[in-house]
Amino acid sequence: MAAGTLYSYPDNFRAAKALIAAQYAKANVKIAANFVFGETNKSKEFLTKFPGGKVPAFETNDGKYLQDSNAIAYFVSNDQLRGKNEYDRAQILQWIGFAKNNAGAQEAFQRAKDDMKVALTVLNSHLLTHTYLVGDRITLADIAVACNLLNPYKYVLDPEYRKPFGNVNRWFNTLINQPEFKAVLGTVELCSKAAQAGAIKEEGMATNCINDIGDMGNNNLEKNKKKKMAEFDQISETYNLIILRVRKKRRRNRKRNNNQKKEAPKKEEEPTEELDAADEICAAEPKSKDPFDSMPKGEKVVNLTINYLFSEPLTWMISNVATPTKMRANRFHTFWENFDPTNYSIWYCEYKYPQELSKVFMSCNLITGMFQRLDKMRKHAFSSVCLFGEDDNSTISGIWVWRGQELAFPLSPDWQIDYESYDWTKLDANSEETKKLVEQYFSWSGTDKGDRKFNQGKIFK
Repeated sequence: MAAGTLYSYPDNFRAAKALIAAQYAKANVKIAANFVFGETNKSKEFLTKFPGGKVPAFETNDGKYLQDSNAIAYFVSNDQLRGKNEYDRAQILQWIGFAKNNAGAQEAFQRAKDDMKVALTVLNSHLLTHTYLVGDRITLADIAVACNLLNPYKYVLDPEYRKPFGNVNRWFNTLINQPEFKAVLGTVELCSKAAQAGAIKEEGMATNCINDIGDMGNNNLEKNKKKKMAEFDQISETYNLIILRVRKKRRRNRKRNNNQKKEAPKKEEEPTEELDAADEICAAEPKSKDPFDSMPKGEKVVNLTINYLFSEPLTWMISNVATPTKMRANRFHTFWENFDPTNYSIWYCEYKYPQELSKVFMSCNLITGMFQRLDKMRKHAFSSVCLFGEDDNSTISGIWVWRGQELAFPLSPDWQIDYESYDWTKLDANSEETKKLVEQYFSWSGTDKGDRKFNQGKIFK
């Protein structure tokens, strides 16, 4: 376990990377007492250890020295933060580089805000299908990028500016509310009104605080920006071609409908229309194949039964609503009577990392995010996932029903983002214990294994 002294001034977002990483790794990192920026780091003793004179700087207990913020954070981390395999580690380095090299405009305040939109767009797109930047747990990638976004979120990115980046906002709020982040950063107040460049300077902050997403000193900014804009132009061109194709198809349909209304002699078959550029792009796209196509279809009545079972979730599923017990029992009887155990299976899932769950609303976001990323499973799967407990003391678990007898998520790469964060157990559909468990989760009642009471649930169907 790493141990040593960190030299830095207060509220240095770069130093925060190492301090947050140390919180996760339980590393013994103390902050140097009586450090005065501009004096201590210019002293002969300091420059002997750290010739660059920059902070943050780290001195290990056995007399070794590190000066780069990302290097220090890596040194004090544990295996979870560094990545569980070589590919994850490479991705983490990629995101750390992203934080260091993107959207670091130095020339002007407004231009920096405009350039940041490019970086936030990239982040927002990635986080649409990922809870965290790499893998299913917090890593150095999340810590590095979030710390570089800290000052922009505090002083510049007002609600209107943040609005298009909902996935980034969700991710950032999740991180800053983790105990390890709060131990270092305290409560982070998000910007309610963007500070002006002059105002920020008067408060003693550099006007380029917006540049904290970069690590200051990106000499290739203009080159990187032009490259990114070229990529966006290429995407825009493709979308424009597709829009043209849609309009063209609509005109064809209108013409065909008008011709059908008119009584006219049969015309000779028209020659095949030549594909335009948009048609060729769409034709070249591979048709998505349903991963369940290779399985027996089973009984359609299973899906009908599920729809019947949950046709009125707000009036009978919630345990504190006075619904006749006989009505609920009849609904479950219908489900079991029509369940097809040959072609369908029942699974119990439990979130592996309950110690990382903090606020209830953020835990519910984890469930909702998983459901969104599994949208193409809805035709063949169903689940009721529940959250038990309260803030800082909760668990997530649920019951899933899907077509087939094996774990469904490996069937498609698109479904593999979240499932490894859960333990999965196949249940015996004929056992009374399974029937009781299914009824509990389908009716949103009872407690979890630790006697935490049901808080709320989410339905996937």
